[in-house]
Amino acid sequence: MAELTLPANSKVREGKRFAGKAGAKNPKAFRIYRWNPDDGKNPRLDSYEIDLAECGPMVLDALIKIKNEVDSTLTFRRSCREGVCGSCAMNIDGTNTLACTKYISEVKGEVRIYPLPHMPVVKDLVPDLTRPYAQYASIEPWLKTVTPPPERERPQSPDERAKLDGLWECILCFCCTTSCPSYWWSGDRYLGPAILLQAYRWIADSRDEASGERLDDLEDPFRLYRCHTIMNCTKTCPKSLNPAKAIAEIKKLMVARR
Repeated sequence: MAELTLPANSKVREGKRFAGKAGAKNPKAFRIYRWNPDDGKNPRLDSYEIDLAECGPMVLDALIKIKNEVDSTLTFRRSCREGVCGSCAMNIDGTNTLACTKYISEVKGEVRIYPLPHMPVVKDLVPDLTRPYAQYASIEPWLKTVTPPPERERPQSPDERAKLDGLWECILCFCCTTSCPSYWWSGDRYLGPAILLQAYRWIADSRDEASGERLDDLEDPFRLYRCHTIMNCTKTCPKSLNPAKAIAEIKKLMVARR
């Protein structure tokens, strides 16, 4: 039997412990992944205890409280706090989700927080999203037409517009992409569920006149067909979208045009 071991510098060690205030009414423990590229040390899990009686209800509220009041070195991304920007995507209690929409009360016991899995880490909870953003640019996510532009907008019927529902809402948080085993192993060539959902958003748009060109670009053993319908992407999407269905629709169009 093969024995697999992690590289020495990737093994997570026990980190610092920050005890809560004496007399806390509702203490809750948070175990947070920490890694600083500048100190040359292994990643660690730091423990923080905070009083939920003095904290907002979301995991992001706790992270902000920790950074502001306990440990200013903690690093994470956040912006809108409304589940719109996708900046605070991370792995919480074993699931990829948004810290700003994840209730602390949904987690039993201590809250374990890691960066999005299988991505390079910039620092602490900040993943390096250079590759997925480059893949997003590769699908040319804008309206492409050959007919002259109309004097006003390009119209759509209600039925044509309805085809975009469940697609335009994607916020590119990459929770789905980083939960996909196919992307873990072939992310350099497979576009992943977030980008393929975005690709289908333009293919399905009745105003776009480059569907054939877009399908040609996806006709590749890796860019599209590494999807094995595992459904992790749909299960983890914090916006309740269905990337797996979008990928299936692209495959159906590939067959229909042959």
